[in-house]
Amino acid sequence: MDNKYFNSKDFTTNLLTKAEYLDCTFTNCNFENSDISNINFMQCDFVDCNFSNVNVMHTVFNDANFTGCKIIGVLFQNCNSFLQSFNFKNCNLNLSSFYQLKINKTKFDNCTMHQVDFTETEAKQVNFNNCDLNKSIFEKTNLEHANFTTAVNFNINPSYNQIKNALFSKNNLSGLLKSFNIKIK
Repeated sequence: MDNKYFNSKDFTTNLLTKAEYLDCTFTNCNFENSDISNINFMQCDFVDCNFSNVNVMHTVFNDANFTGCKIIGVLFQNCNSFLQSFNFKNCNLNLSSFYQLKINKTKFDNCTMHQVDFTETEAKQVNFNNCDLNKSIFEKTNLEHANFTTAVNFNINPSYNQIKNALFSKNNLSGLLKSFNIKIK
C-alpha cells in the first residue's frame, strides 16, 4: 500500500491488513492491544495514535515517525531489526522496551519515558530532548555521544554504561551520581 491516508480508524476490532505500507499516514488511529506483527511500515507517519500493548513481533519500522502517540508497554525488541529506524515526538512511551536493540541516532523529543528498558541497547547519538526518563533502566547500554542536556529524572550509572562523549548539562548531573549515593546540595 503506497501513499495511503488512514484517519480515525479502529484497528482493535478490524485488524490492519498484513501488508507493506510505504509512505502512509495514520492519524488518530487506535491500535491498542492489536496485532500488527509481520507488517512493514516504510517511511510512515503516525500522528495521535494509540499503540498501547500492541504486538509488534517481526514488524518493520523503517524511517517511521511517531508524533503525539500513546505507546505504552510496547516491546520494540520483538520488531524486525533489519533497517529499523524511528523517531518519537510528544509521545508517551511508558513501560516500553528497547532491550538489546540498535537505536543509534533515534530522536526522542519531548517524550514521557517512565520505566523504559534500555538494557544492553546500542543508543549512540540518541537525542533525549526534553524527555522525562523517570525509573528508566540503563544497564550495559552504549550511550556514546547521546544527548541528555535537557533530559530529566534519569539514573545512569557510569560504571555500568558506556557514556563516552555523551552530553549532559550541569543541571542534570545528579542523574549520573544517584547510584553512588552522593548527596548534592
